[in-house]
Amino acid sequence: MLPRLGVSISQAARELGVTRQTLHRLMAAQVPVTPGIALRLGRYSGRPAELWLLLQQAHDLWHSRRVLRSQLTRIPSRG
Repeated sequence: MLPRLGVSISQAARELGVTRQTLHRLMAAQVPVTPGIALRLGRYSGRPAELWLLLQQAHDLWHSRRVLRSQLTRIPSRG
């Protein structure tokens, strides 16, 4: 259930035009927010598609920082 919207995952998936599995994977951060999904979420939520893409970008950067932390410290800063 998506409490804030008062709808089930199945209903939200149907209304978004995606499979229930896709929506589950999206909510579990197992698949990225694509521009197409961002447009669907934007329309559905009333929030701009750009917001959904910015959230995905922030998630990707956070994850990359964790993975590359030790390598990044060895790269000299030239700026």
